[in-house]
Amino acid sequence: MRTPIITPEGLQKLKDELDHLWRVERPETTKKVSWAASLGDRSENADYHYNKKRLREIDRRILYLRKCIDDFKVVAYNPYQEGKVMFGAWVEIENDTGLNKRLRIVGYEELIGAKDYISMDSPMAQALLNKVVGDEVVVKTTVGEFTWRIKNIEYQK
Repeated sequence: MRTPIITPEGLQKLKDELDHLWRVERPETTKKVSWAASLGDRSENADYHYNKKRLREIDRRILYLRKCIDDFKVVAYNPYQEGKVMFGAWVEIENDTGLNKRLRIVGYEELIGAKDYISMDSPMAQALLNKVVGDEVVVKTTVGEFTWRIKNIEYQK
């Protein structure tokens, strides 16, 4: 089960994507479909088929974004979060071999294109939640158990 929460920055990115798809990409693709259709025989018209397919993809994404933007609960920074790992936190962790990672705990829709973000529902995030600097956490995955130490916690304000 995915938790339907999002950071304010993540929500703004989704709104910007929706706006771009609706105002820029969809009209451009619609024009291309109309132009390709005006050329005549559509059965062998690659431009027509490609852009028609692209238009369906855009429409699916627009419908999805409209629905999830309405369904997400925005969780903004609150001073009570300071000192603990909670949603939206940037967490620096280190394992026994000295490997360091810096991760941000976010909602599942914010993961696209962000290599240092982890889902609130991931085993790592679940292990880190409500911990403080200096705590050791054991992350249980299908591969095994891993121990990490929390070095730093920050929030975007």
